[in-house]
Amino acid sequence: MAINQLPDGRWRVDTEPIKGRRFRKTFKTKGEAQRFEATCRARVIEVPSWTPRPKDRRRLSELIRLWFNLHGHSLRDGKRRLSKLEQMAVRLRDPVARLLDASAYSTMRRNRLDAGVSPKTMNNELGYIRAVFNELRDLGQIDFDNPLAGVKPLKLQERELSWLTTDQIGELLDSISTGCENPHTELVTLLCLATGARWSEAEKLSPNRLQGNVVTYAGTKSGKVRSVPISGELADRLRVHWRTHGQFTSCITSFRRALERTTIKLPKGQAAHALRHTFASHFIQNGGNILTLQKILGHSTVAMTMRYAHLSPDHLQDAVKLGPLAVTT
Repeated sequence: MAINQLPDGRWRVDTEPIKGRRFRKTFKTKGEAQRFEATCRARVIEVPSWTPRPKDRRRLSELIRLWFNLHGHSLRDGKRRLSKLEQMAVRLRDPVARLLDASAYSTMRRNRLDAGVSPKTMNNELGYIRAVFNELRDLGQIDFDNPLAGVKPLKLQERELSWLTTDQIGELLDSISTGCENPHTELVTLLCLATGARWSEAEKLSPNRLQGNVVTYAGTKSGKVRSVPISGELADRLRVHWRTHGQFTSCITSFRRALERTTIKLPKGQAAHALRHTFASHFIQNGGNILTLQKILGHSTVAMTMRYAHLSPDHLQDAVKLGPLAVTT
């Protein structure tokens, strides 16, 4: 046995606490070597089958692939998330996962922000990579703490929601009816305006999901099925359209071109989604209930729907009635 110093200055442990159980390991300092030797002696006496675990040397990319095989494959966006995670591993130079440095990650994030990547995208990516470590720890695949647990998400500036006025809705529908080559564009637009659906949800609507005057959306972002009533006129138009032109096909490009022909100016990324905001905004302005709106839009929490609450005609009126400058008689 012994703890011997090697020519290069490191310390070598070679111990056999009980017959047939021999442990060898090299350390940078004598103290580390002594602690290892003492641990081996104590543990192997208590549990003869005990053996020290080697340090986890798996690369970040290996754990990402393991996460996908054990859990990520079951997610609706699993393959897309896997692609994002593998790109992150490349940007971080695929370190040993256990040694992933929070400062290195923060530096990479700063560089990405300077390159024009949005803070929301960076927060999504942080959530993805944290989830890899958390899930693998829960599954017993790693025994070390999440190395990015201390990295805080970026604070996001809340964006004002863009929605169309009644006049703008008319202008948009005129542009679609007079200049669109795709026959599906108008009906998909009307569905979004009438039900608050996301463009992809309306585009995927099939004839069998129209029962009476109720449309049912499946394959939604939340994964939940929801049904929304529509007017009899719109329901009849949908049936005639499907008999004439068949089921909807992709028409988002046609919609964007129609929007460009109008005077309507929307923030980047809010083209078709502005239709969903338009439904919600008009619903609340016309006296609709916030909880009813939550169910129509399919929000998992009312906090998301509360973004529209300020448009209510009664919103915060007590600030005028009950504030210190209120006129009393």
